[in-house]
Amino acid sequence: MCQLFTNADPTLWSSATRSLRIDGMVTSVRLENFFWTILEEIAKRDGMNLPQMITQLYHESIDSGHDPGNFTSFLRVCAVRYLTLQLSGDIPHQTNIPIRSLDADRILAREFEQQHC
Repeated sequence: MCQLFTNADPTLWSSATRSLRIDGMVTSVRLENFFWTILEEIAKRDGMNLPQMITQLYHESIDSGHDPGNFTSFLRVCAVRYLTLQLSGDIPHQTNIPIRSLDADRILAREFEQQHC
């Protein structure tokens, strides 16, 4: 079992720091290459570049009342959640279908029901 993880390409867990500007402030985010790849795919699906998508996630998380204190962890969870939602069929595997076109309220309601049954 562990060979699936230990013998994978080590560049997947190598970290990279990227600088971006959010609301005029330059910030750096350090993530493993695996997460950067997933986040880039998410951004591309909705016709954004990575800094645009990260800025939008930042604003939407603030608007939802979240504390951005550990924003890097939030980005990791977004990436894993994206993959999980693809596995469940809630996000299509076809990357030409924008995420913004999906019915987020329906997906969240169904998740809530599954967690509370």
